[in-house]
Amino acid sequence: MESAVELLETEEDPDLIHEVAQQFSAIEKNIKYFELNHLLGEKHDKCSAILTINSGAGGTESMDWTAMLLRMYRRWGEENKASISILDLQTGDEAGVKSVTLSLEGEYIFGRLKTEVGVHRLVRLSPFDTNKRRHTSFASVYVYPDIEDEIDIVINENDLRIDTFRSSGAGGQHVNVTDSAIRITHKPSGIVVQCQNERSQHKNRSTAMKILKAALYEREEENRRKEQDKLYSQKKEIAWGSQVRSYILHPYQLVKDHRTSFETSNTSAVLDGDLNSFIEASLAQNATQK
Repeated sequence: MESAVELLETEEDPDLIHEVAQQFSAIEKNIKYFELNHLLGEKHDKCSAILTINSGAGGTESMDWTAMLLRMYRRWGEENKASISILDLQTGDEAGVKSVTLSLEGEYIFGRLKTEVGVHRLVRLSPFDTNKRRHTSFASVYVYPDIEDEIDIVINENDLRIDTFRSSGAGGQHVNVTDSAIRITHKPSGIVVQCQNERSQHKNRSTAMKILKAALYEREEENRRKEQDKLYSQKKEIAWGSQVRSYILHPYQLVKDHRTSFETSNTSAVLDGDLNSFIEASLAQNATQK
């Protein structure tokens, strides 16, 4: 690139200018990727992730918002070269999604997506309201590291309630007429996980157990982080159930993160999966606090 710039100083070449611009863009992208990964030094940051989105109060409105978030994270995953698969999907009665669990496989996926944990709020003119009134919808996002092989957690079979049921999702005739879907309830913690994407009951059970292990492990890690937070003079605001970000589509366009105060008016780009600026701001803030 330096050689190309030296040539351009003596003679202007439109094709070479274009080539240098492309090289600069690629270098800039690689530097940003390096800087982002430099902030990801915590245990399991390099892992793949299991992401769950649950609709909040508000019926169809919140279920539609959950479907929008599902699309947003899938687009983000595609842009960041993650391999994406839906492990469980509960559709709404009228529209949208009640809950969904995704697997996103790739390097540093958990490290980046862990900043998304919390409640996401949407403000917009409702497409389901004939009077076109403004509505507020909520959905919660949880992210676990996909570290089944590394998790040293012993689960007592007596602590589990395992239910089978017919899949309500896509998958053809076979998947809908057999009780292949699995729901596992861990009675001591109250954690409930389920999987229905596979035709085999055995495979669905195996995947559900993997999600349960990850959820139990992350709960233990969260308890440790809370204890550690007591030692900090400035307690981190990120916590389970906290409102982390607002997406306002009416009366103005704004997406704002309440932890870092990072915001943008380009709401369509964010909903299309352009989340890295928010993720980087949150990671930088966490690094500064530590």
